[in-house]
Amino acid sequence: MTGARPDGLGAYAAVTAAYWAFMLTDGALRMLVLLHFHTLGFSPVQLANLFVLYEVAGMVTNLGAGWIAARFGLTRTLYAGLALQVLALAALARLDPGWAIGTSVAYVMAVQGASGVAKDLAKMSSKSAVKFLAPAQDGSLFRWVAILTGSKNAVKGAGFLAGAALLATLGFAGALVAMAATLAAILTAVVIAMPPGLPGGRRGAGFAEVFSRSANVNRLSAARLFLFGARDVWFVVGVPVYFHAVLSDGSAAGDRAAFFAVGTFMAVWVILYGAVQAGAPRLLAAARRPEARLIGMARAWAWALAAIPSCLALAALVSPGPQPWLTLTLILGLLAFGAVFAVNSALHSYLILAFSQAERVTMDVGFYYMANAGGRLLGTILSGLSYQAGGLALMLGVAAAMVALSALAAGRLAPDGDPGPAG
Repeated sequence: MTGARPDGLGAYAAVTAAYWAFMLTDGALRMLVLLHFHTLGFSPVQLANLFVLYEVAGMVTNLGAGWIAARFGLTRTLYAGLALQVLALAALARLDPGWAIGTSVAYVMAVQGASGVAKDLAKMSSKSAVKFLAPAQDGSLFRWVAILTGSKNAVKGAGFLAGAALLATLGFAGALVAMAATLAAILTAVVIAMPPGLPGGRRGAGFAEVFSRSANVNRLSAARLFLFGARDVWFVVGVPVYFHAVLSDGSAAGDRAAFFAVGTFMAVWVILYGAVQAGAPRLLAAARRPEARLIGMARAWAWALAAIPSCLALAALVSPGPQPWLTLTLILGLLAFGAVFAVNSALHSYLILAFSQAERVTMDVGFYYMANAGGRLLGTILSGLSYQAGGLALMLGVAAAMVALSALAAGRLAPDGDPGPAG
């Protein structure tokens, strides 16, 4: 299908609302888990391990979710993602503080794995829907996907702040129960309000189709892997732990103040990222540029992004410790990273839909987001390891190297559409 269905705008609004609700709880859950277990004395590597199964589950889910959606329909996978997140939040609220550390870690990892499945079911369904619902003229595809993705990231940023605030006010279990109840109510409303407009299943879809034979899809997936690995190297553990250590005086009141400060920074970062991403089509004048030009811009913006963590790593290397000027430099530098990262991400999100054929869009998008989850997994593992081994300097240096690899992969994209089977 090339154009929007008659009810495409209504379906797009319902999909966006469902995705917003999910990502609000996803951001809040990440901040809750990170800050709660940090205050319990977990090391950076232990904190990173709490999120490993989340990312592994995302990789596996994306590999199969595209096929499931192609076979059973996008609305079913979207509702399944929301419902599973409700169950994951409720299950995590049952964590017993009296359990041994090993039991607690295993339980949290298992629940985080379920949340990872939920997240990528919802993400794949929402992103794939845009291919079917957006009008096919005047750069509408880029604009619609940028609005969905940018607004989602702004909502997720609000979730970081909400998670920190809920932890400080309701406590760990109370926050999770409140989030589960709210998401369940939103899921019910979305199911009732969802108009027709999304495609149903195709029973002839074979699982082997999830592996793309498009060289452009494969190269873009590689670029996406390293791009999101570069973000999560500092985003998951290192920078939140660094800011908490700098801002907290070790008292209960100091911890609460640091929670709000860390949550606020992470929220502002993601909201800025979302705002820039939503505005990327206008910033790049995408409606007036051919696809070949946008591919070239994906390469240029990736190299521009690599310069930022390189400079921050150098600043951390020459600093004798956590100096005020270093903290300020880090804040400003990471905000700049967020803005440039957003343009890169928006270009990728448009290009994957542009490269995908309508009959296999869910499988190409699923494969692409499997690479995205693989990058997050790699970044999550390296975040704890690099920060514990070499502090800010090593962690930021690893981020710079991963952005450079993303730029090299983007440099192999072909301007003239699909260049044929990949090697």
